[in-house]
Amino acid sequence: MTTTTQFDTLPERAETQRGLVAVAMSGGVDSSAVAALLQQQGRAVVGLTMQLWNQRRLPELQGDGPAQHRCCSLDDVYDAKAVAQHLNFPHYVVNFEEQFEERVVRPFVDQYLAGRTPVACTNCNTDVKFEPLLRMARQIGAERLATGHYARIRRNDVTSRWELLRARDETKDQSYFLWGLSQEQLSRSDFPLGELTKEEVRALARRANLPVAEKPESMELCFVPTGNYVQFIQAYSRERGISLQNSEGEIVNENGDVVGRHDGVHNFTIGQRKGLGFAAGKPLYVLSIDPEKNRVVVGEDDVLRKTVCEVEGVNWISRDQPSGIIRAFAKIRHKHEPAPAIIEPLAAATARVTFDAPQRAITPGQAAVFYDGDIVLGGAWIC
Repeated sequence: MTTTTQFDTLPERAETQRGLVAVAMSGGVDSSAVAALLQQQGRAVVGLTMQLWNQRRLPELQGDGPAQHRCCSLDDVYDAKAVAQHLNFPHYVVNFEEQFEERVVRPFVDQYLAGRTPVACTNCNTDVKFEPLLRMARQIGAERLATGHYARIRRNDVTSRWELLRARDETKDQSYFLWGLSQEQLSRSDFPLGELTKEEVRALARRANLPVAEKPESMELCFVPTGNYVQFIQAYSRERGISLQNSEGEIVNENGDVVGRHDGVHNFTIGQRKGLGFAAGKPLYVLSIDPEKNRVVVGEDDVLRKTVCEVEGVNWISRDQPSGIIRAFAKIRHKHEPAPAIIEPLAAATARVTFDAPQRAITPGQAAVFYDGDIVLGGAWIC
């Protein structure tokens, strides 16, 4: 059974079906393996696949080459349906396009135009996947929502809080993108792959004869078909009637001397070396972006290393908000090795992060996520 629906049109059910789990199915091997694993455990399953972005929009970006591997495409919807049919459980396609554009795509573009480097996957998890999908799960009678994220959830009986932890497979850990989840969301969610490695998940999919068992992983954002963020920002802005033709500005060194010109601050991110648009006698990197003056500041690599940054929108997950400074390990990018730091809470969900040693390219718009070993204490947006 496959149905396409808008989640706001379904009434909330007063009762849930005992043991029923809604699986967020992206059409990839991970979420498909989750459905197979839950069935093997004797649990009743219903599949939910999100329709997030109209792939026919911005046709000038599609190109003539082979499609990039990216999540949530139309092919992924068909793959999720095929898995549900193979395992013989109900499957719904839910239309979240409006929410996705409002909460993920538009902020993504606006942040780049403001000289920041956003993390679209965190916004998607926090504002689109879990809140509406948990509501949808309840509306169709499911007690819980299961996803293919590589992370772990457990309840701490001493603190009575739900804790978010890193996955056992460190190479696949996705806890960095999940710091915005609430206690309520964690209490109703399951991450069955958190204790498994990618190789074990592939093996599970093969044993279950899933039609996606050999499907490659998604590598690009679902709404950026070519993987080229700048092209997407330009095309999306044109569609919105926003002209970027007069966005040229100066590239300056630390002394303010003009060393080049640029076509818009959205072309740059902190730490960038390639594509600066001018030749220099030594390697130069983007040090900072000033959208108000429309300037990009460049300099040498050692200047990129800083010890302190401030963060906003702090969400404490696995513990109450601290009353004073705490020590933790802070991660400032998905691939960044968490570094020891002091977290000092400030007013209005802000904090100051002071690292023991300078960190390279602390980037506004990215997230700083705080860890105590495998436990995610919380996270925030870098100012």
